[in-house]
Amino acid sequence: MKTGSENFIFAEGKEWEPAGEGVVRQIMGYNDDIMVVKVKFEKGAVGAVHHHVHSQVTYVESGKFEFTINGVKKIVSAGDCLYKEPDAVHGCSMPGAGYADRLFQSDAC
Repeated sequence: MKTGSENFIFAEGKEWEPAGEGVVRQIMGYNDDIMVVKVKFEKGAVGAVHHHVHSQVTYVESGKFEFTINGVKKIVSAGDCLYKEPDAVHGCSMPGAGYADRLFQSDAC
């Protein structure tokens, strides 16, 4: 059975849920194959190093982040985008307040 969100998803009134210390997220749209999540970081918050079986694209809407992907560190800021291939080891830290939009694409079922 496939699951998924409505066709139109409005940010206003959508709850933020905890996603780590100093990190909250809004799950915007999803189905069994793809998910879009808005993530907000407090100053100094860390996105723990991890990996998963699906690809992931991150778009930085505002702020500045230090991302590590497979051992390579880069500073990214508003307007920048990152691609993480399946099983890429990645994480980030946030020196100032801001938030990032992320597109999570999971494996096809």
